[in-house]
Amino acid sequence: MTAQTQIRPDTAVRANPARDTWNVLTRELRPVVRDPFTLIFSLVQPLVFLGLFAPLLVGSSGQPVGETLQWFVPGVLVMIVLFGTGATGSNLQYEMMTGSHERTLVAPLARSSLLVGRALKEIAPIVVQALIIVLIAWPFGFTINVPGLVVGLALLAVFGIGLGALSYTLALKTKDREWLFWGVQQTLIFPLLILSGMLLPLDEAPAWMRAISTVNPINWVVQAERALFAGDLGDITVLWGWIAAIVLAVVGLAVGIRAMRKSS
Repeated sequence: MTAQTQIRPDTAVRANPARDTWNVLTRELRPVVRDPFTLIFSLVQPLVFLGLFAPLLVGSSGQPVGETLQWFVPGVLVMIVLFGTGATGSNLQYEMMTGSHERTLVAPLARSSLLVGRALKEIAPIVVQALIIVLIAWPFGFTINVPGLVVGLALLAVFGIGLGALSYTLALKTKDREWLFWGVQQTLIFPLLILSGMLLPLDEAPAWMRAISTVNPINWVVQAERALFAGDLGDITVLWGWIAAIVLAVVGLAVGIRAMRKSS
Protein backbone atom coordinates (compact mmCIF):
# COMPACT_ATOMS: atom_id res chain seq x y z
CA MET A 1 0.00 0.00 0.00
CA THR A 2 1.49 3.36 -1.05
CA ALA A 3 1.77 6.43 1.11
CA GLN A 4 -1.05 8.05 -0.86
CA THR A 5 -3.46 5.21 -0.10
CA GLN A 6 -2.56 4.54 3.51
CA ILE A 7 -5.49 5.15 5.82
CA ARG A 8 -5.19 7.42 8.83
CA PRO A 9 -8.73 7.13 10.25
CA ASP A 10 -8.60 9.71 13.03
CA THR A 11 -5.97 12.14 11.74
CA ALA A 12 -6.75 13.18 8.16
CA VAL A 13 -10.43 13.81 8.79
CA ARG A 14 -10.45 14.79 12.44
CA ALA A 15 -11.19 18.42 11.51
CA ASN A 16 -14.65 17.49 10.18
CA PRO A 17 -16.14 14.66 12.26
CA ALA A 18 -19.68 15.97 11.71
CA ARG A 19 -19.39 15.37 7.97
CA ASP A 20 -18.18 11.80 8.49
CA THR A 21 -20.95 11.07 10.98
CA TRP A 22 -23.52 12.49 8.55
CA ASN A 23 -22.17 10.31 5.72
CA VAL A 24 -22.37 7.19 7.86
CA LEU A 25 -25.85 8.16 9.07
CA THR A 26 -27.22 8.64 5.54
CA ARG A 27 -25.58 5.38 4.42
CA GLU A 28 -27.24 3.48 7.26
CA LEU A 29 -30.63 5.11 6.60
CA ARG A 30 -30.78 4.19 2.91
CA PRO A 31 -31.89 0.57 3.50
CA VAL A 32 -34.60 1.82 5.88
CA VAL A 33 -35.92 4.30 3.31
CA ARG A 34 -35.78 1.77 0.49
CA ASP A 35 -37.58 -0.92 2.50
CA PRO A 36 -39.97 0.83 4.96
CA PHE A 37 -41.99 -2.36 5.33
CA THR A 38 -39.21 -3.68 7.57
CA LEU A 39 -40.23 -1.08 10.15
CA ILE A 40 -43.86 -2.16 9.91
CA PHE A 41 -43.00 -5.85 10.18
CA SER A 42 -40.89 -5.22 13.29
CA LEU A 43 -44.03 -3.86 14.97
CA VAL A 44 -45.70 -7.28 14.97
CA GLN A 45 -44.43 -8.21 18.43
CA PRO A 46 -45.41 -4.89 20.10
CA LEU A 47 -48.84 -5.05 18.45
CA VAL A 48 -49.33 -8.58 19.76
CA PHE A 49 -48.56 -7.37 23.28
CA LEU A 50 -50.87 -4.39 22.78
CA GLY A 51 -53.71 -6.50 21.40
CA LEU A 52 -53.47 -9.48 23.74
CA PHE A 53 -51.79 -8.26 26.92
CA ALA A 54 -53.69 -5.00 27.37
CA PRO A 55 -57.10 -6.74 27.56
CA LEU A 56 -55.73 -9.00 30.30
CA LEU A 57 -54.66 -5.94 32.27
CA VAL A 58 -58.11 -4.41 31.79
CA GLY A 59 -59.75 -7.58 33.11
CA SER A 60 -57.45 -7.93 36.11
CA SER A 61 -57.42 -4.28 37.16
CA GLY A 62 -61.04 -3.46 36.45
CA GLN A 63 -59.99 -0.06 35.09
CA PRO A 64 -61.41 1.44 31.88
CA VAL A 65 -59.57 0.61 28.66
CA GLY A 66 -58.35 4.18 28.27
CA GLU A 67 -56.70 4.28 31.70
CA THR A 68 -55.07 0.91 31.12
CA LEU A 69 -53.70 2.01 27.75
CA GLN A 70 -52.40 5.21 29.33
CA TRP A 71 -50.30 3.03 31.63
CA PHE A 72 -49.45 0.27 29.15
CA VAL A 73 -48.65 2.07 25.86
CA PRO A 74 -45.58 3.98 27.17
CA GLY A 75 -44.13 0.65 28.30
CA VAL A 76 -44.75 -0.80 24.83
CA LEU A 77 -42.86 2.13 23.29
CA VAL A 78 -39.86 1.45 25.53
CA MET A 79 -40.13 -2.23 24.61
CA ILE A 80 -39.85 -1.30 20.92
CA VAL A 81 -36.57 0.45 21.65
CA LEU A 82 -35.34 -2.37 23.86
CA PHE A 83 -35.96 -5.11 21.30
CA GLY A 84 -35.14 -3.04 18.21
CA THR A 85 -31.92 -1.28 19.17
CA GLY A 86 -30.83 -4.10 21.47
CA ALA A 87 -30.57 -6.41 18.45
CA THR A 88 -29.24 -3.93 15.90
CA GLY A 89 -25.68 -5.00 16.52
CA SER A 90 -26.48 -8.13 14.53
CA ASN A 91 -26.45 -5.97 11.39
CA LEU A 92 -22.88 -4.92 12.12
CA GLN A 93 -21.94 -8.49 12.89
CA TYR A 94 -23.30 -9.54 9.47
CA GLU A 95 -21.19 -6.82 7.84
CA MET A 96 -18.11 -8.14 9.62
CA MET A 97 -18.85 -11.68 8.48
CA THR A 98 -19.26 -10.61 4.84
CA GLY A 99 -16.25 -8.27 4.81
CA SER A 100 -18.32 -5.12 4.31
CA HIS A 101 -17.24 -3.68 7.66
CA GLU A 102 -13.56 -4.09 6.84
CA ARG A 103 -14.06 -2.01 3.69
CA THR A 104 -15.54 0.84 5.73
CA LEU A 105 -12.58 0.69 8.11
CA VAL A 106 -10.17 1.58 5.30
CA ALA A 107 -12.35 4.45 4.07
CA PRO A 108 -11.12 8.00 4.81
CA LEU A 109 -13.45 8.34 7.80
CA ALA A 110 -12.90 8.86 11.48
CA ARG A 111 -13.41 5.59 13.30
CA SER A 112 -15.62 7.32 15.85
CA SER A 113 -18.07 8.39 13.13
CA LEU A 114 -18.63 4.75 12.17
CA LEU A 115 -20.14 4.16 15.60
CA VAL A 116 -21.85 7.50 16.20
CA GLY A 117 -23.50 7.54 12.76
CA ARG A 118 -24.86 4.04 13.25
CA ALA A 119 -26.15 4.90 16.72
CA LEU A 120 -27.90 8.05 15.48
CA LYS A 121 -29.59 6.01 12.77
CA GLU A 122 -31.69 4.35 15.46
CA ILE A 123 -33.62 7.60 16.03
CA ALA A 124 -35.62 7.37 12.79
CA PRO A 125 -37.11 3.87 13.33
CA ILE A 126 -37.84 4.69 16.98
CA VAL A 127 -39.83 7.83 16.15
CA VAL A 128 -41.75 6.26 13.26
CA GLN A 129 -42.66 3.10 15.16
CA ALA A 130 -43.63 4.99 18.31
CA LEU A 131 -45.95 7.29 16.36
CA ILE A 132 -47.61 4.31 14.69
CA ILE A 133 -48.28 2.62 18.04
CA VAL A 134 -49.65 5.85 19.53
CA LEU A 135 -51.98 6.39 16.56
CA ILE A 136 -53.22 2.79 16.76
CA ALA A 137 -53.98 3.12 20.49
CA TRP A 138 -55.62 6.56 20.15
CA PRO A 139 -59.08 5.39 18.90
CA PHE A 140 -59.31 2.99 21.86
CA GLY A 141 -59.11 5.71 24.49
CA PHE A 142 -55.41 6.52 24.68
CA THR A 143 -54.97 10.25 25.32
CA ILE A 144 -52.23 12.06 23.40
CA ASN A 145 -50.61 14.93 25.25
CA VAL A 146 -48.66 16.72 22.49
CA PRO A 147 -45.88 18.30 24.64
CA GLY A 148 -45.49 15.03 26.53
CA LEU A 149 -45.38 13.12 23.22
CA VAL A 150 -42.61 15.34 21.85
CA VAL A 151 -40.48 15.11 25.00
CA GLY A 152 -41.22 11.40 25.29
CA LEU A 153 -40.02 10.75 21.73
CA ALA A 154 -36.84 12.71 22.44
CA LEU A 155 -36.26 10.63 25.57
CA LEU A 156 -36.79 7.41 23.60
CA ALA A 157 -34.30 8.63 20.98
CA VAL A 158 -31.56 9.30 23.55
CA PHE A 159 -32.27 5.94 25.21
CA GLY A 160 -32.14 4.21 21.81
CA ILE A 161 -28.80 5.81 20.91
CA GLY A 162 -27.23 4.48 24.09
CA LEU A 163 -28.72 1.02 23.78
CA GLY A 164 -27.85 0.82 20.09
CA ALA A 165 -24.24 1.84 20.81
CA LEU A 166 -23.97 -0.91 23.42
CA SER A 167 -25.42 -3.42 20.93
CA TYR A 168 -22.81 -2.43 18.35
CA THR A 169 -20.12 -2.76 21.01
CA LEU A 170 -21.29 -6.28 21.80
CA ALA A 171 -21.17 -7.12 18.10
CA LEU A 172 -17.59 -5.85 17.83
CA LYS A 173 -16.56 -7.85 20.91
CA THR A 174 -18.18 -11.06 19.63
CA LYS A 175 -16.86 -10.87 16.10
CA ASP A 176 -17.21 -14.18 14.19
CA ARG A 177 -19.22 -15.61 17.12
CA GLU A 178 -22.81 -14.85 16.27
CA TRP A 179 -24.10 -17.34 18.84
CA LEU A 180 -22.33 -15.44 21.62
CA PHE A 181 -23.90 -12.12 20.59
CA TRP A 182 -27.41 -13.59 20.73
CA GLY A 183 -26.63 -15.53 23.90
CA VAL A 184 -25.60 -12.39 25.79
CA GLN A 185 -28.39 -10.30 24.26
CA GLN A 186 -31.14 -12.74 25.13
CA THR A 187 -29.73 -13.38 28.61
CA LEU A 188 -29.86 -9.68 29.45
CA ILE A 189 -32.92 -8.41 27.61
CA PHE A 190 -35.67 -10.39 29.33
CA PRO A 191 -34.59 -9.76 32.95
CA LEU A 192 -34.26 -6.06 32.08
CA LEU A 193 -37.74 -6.13 30.53
CA ILE A 194 -39.42 -7.85 33.47
CA LEU A 195 -37.62 -5.73 36.07
CA SER A 196 -38.58 -2.49 34.31
CA GLY A 197 -42.31 -2.79 35.04
CA MET A 198 -43.18 -2.08 31.42
CA LEU A 199 -45.62 -5.00 31.15
CA LEU A 200 -46.70 -5.58 34.74
CA PRO A 201 -46.61 -3.24 37.74
CA LEU A 202 -43.93 -4.03 40.31
CA ASP A 203 -45.83 -2.59 43.28
CA GLU A 204 -46.74 -6.05 44.56
CA ALA A 205 -43.51 -7.72 43.49
CA PRO A 206 -41.13 -9.30 46.04
CA ALA A 207 -38.85 -6.86 47.80
CA TRP A 208 -35.75 -8.13 45.99
CA MET A 209 -37.33 -7.49 42.59
CA ARG A 210 -38.33 -3.96 43.58
CA ALA A 211 -34.81 -3.34 44.87
CA ILE A 212 -33.23 -4.45 41.59
CA SER A 213 -35.72 -2.39 39.58
CA THR A 214 -34.50 0.78 41.31
CA VAL A 215 -31.07 0.36 39.69
CA ASN A 216 -32.49 -0.71 36.32
CA PRO A 217 -32.20 2.35 34.04
CA ILE A 218 -34.99 1.04 31.82
CA ASN A 219 -37.37 1.18 34.78
CA TRP A 220 -36.75 4.93 35.12
CA VAL A 221 -37.22 5.49 31.40
CA VAL A 222 -40.54 3.62 31.54
CA GLN A 223 -41.74 5.65 34.50
CA ALA A 224 -40.68 8.89 32.82
CA GLU A 225 -42.55 7.97 29.63
CA ARG A 226 -45.72 7.27 31.61
CA ALA A 227 -45.49 10.63 33.34
CA LEU A 228 -44.82 12.43 30.05
CA PHE A 229 -47.69 10.82 28.18
CA ALA A 230 -49.96 11.69 31.10
CA GLY A 231 -48.90 15.32 30.74
CA ASP A 232 -46.90 15.43 34.01
CA LEU A 233 -43.78 16.98 32.49
CA GLY A 234 -42.60 18.25 35.87
CA ASP A 235 -42.79 14.86 37.60
CA ILE A 236 -39.55 13.81 39.32
CA THR A 237 -39.57 10.52 37.41
CA VAL A 238 -39.06 12.51 34.19
CA LEU A 239 -35.80 13.88 35.56
CA TRP A 240 -34.62 10.43 36.61
CA GLY A 241 -35.63 9.03 33.23
CA TRP A 242 -33.52 11.64 31.44
CA ILE A 243 -30.58 11.01 33.75
CA ALA A 244 -30.79 7.26 33.09
CA ALA A 245 -31.07 7.73 29.31
CA ILE A 246 -28.24 10.28 29.11
CA VAL A 247 -25.90 8.19 31.26
CA LEU A 248 -26.67 5.14 29.12
CA ALA A 249 -26.02 7.14 25.92
CA VAL A 250 -22.72 8.56 27.21
CA VAL A 251 -21.48 5.18 28.42
CA GLY A 252 -22.68 3.40 25.27
CA LEU A 253 -21.04 5.87 22.90
CA ALA A 254 -17.82 5.96 24.94
CA VAL A 255 -17.30 2.19 25.02
CA GLY A 256 -18.60 1.84 21.46
CA ILE A 257 -16.18 4.42 20.02
CA ARG A 258 -13.32 2.79 21.89
CA ALA A 259 -14.26 -0.65 20.54
CA MET A 260 -14.63 0.71 16.99
CA ARG A 261 -11.20 2.36 17.11
CA LYS A 262 -9.67 -0.95 18.21
CA SER A 263 -11.51 -3.04 15.59
CA SER A 264 -9.61 -4.34 12.61
